[in-house]
This record gives sequence, structure tokens and C-alpha cells, in this order.
Amino acid sequence: MKFLIDNIFLFVAAAAAILSGGALLLPLLQKRGNRVSTLQATQLINQGKTLVLDVRDSAAFAAAHLIDSKNIPLKDLPQRMAELDKFKAKNVLVVCQTGNLSAKAVAQLGQAGFAQAYNLEGGIAAWQTQGLPTVK
Repeated sequence: MKFLIDNIFLFVAAAAAILSGGALLLPLLQKRGNRVSTLQATQLINQGKTLVLDVRDSAAFAAAHLIDSKNIPLKDLPQRMAELDKFKAKNVLVVCQTGNLSAKAVAQLGQAGFAQAYNLEGGIAAWQTQGLPTVK
């Protein structure tokens, strides 16, 4: 017991080091869904058999979107999921403005049985920053 009392600061420091190390590792251990970079997304699209699903509202979609993409706003996705059933065995690349809404859509698609649904990291903003083509 005397050893514990004499070295209490050592134990506190060790506990703090373990907790902070665990906090640093936590983001790496969390599953973040299927994300792809703009390069990986381009490769998926060029391979064919990939549906590009834009989950932004129709006004944002009309302003600029990826070529041959289908627009289903995120709020409408649960009701319109049946429209996508024929793509369950194919790659589905989900796009929004920044990648946040599309992450939610990828989760919904995963629950509906879409094993190959991918979120575009950074969304259409990252796509445009890379100088990749969009249409109006």
C-alpha cells in the first residue's frame, strides 16, 4: 500500500498516457463506411457498371452534377429506394456537396442491401477542386 501511495503520480501519468493514446486511436478504429477519393471514383466510373447517385436537392443538382448521375435527394431516398433495386449488384457512388449527406445515404443503402455503395470524400466540392468535369 505504501508503494501505491508513494508512486501515485506515476500511476496517474500512466493512466493519462493510456487514455490519450486510446483517444488518438479511436478514429482509426471506427468504421467510417466505404469512402473513395476522387481518383478512385473516377476509376469506378470509367470501369462502367457504376451508378452515380447525387443526394443533394434538385436546385443544387441543376447547378452542377457529375455526368450521367441520378438525383434522389436524401430526404426522399427511403421512399424511392425501389428505383435503385436493379443496381444492388453494381457499384453505387453517392455524391453530395461535401461528403456528409452522402455518408448518411451510403449507410441507408447498406441497410437496404447495397454492398458496393461508396461515398465520394469531399463531395462535389472536392471533385470540382480537382478540375474534374461536371454538367448543368
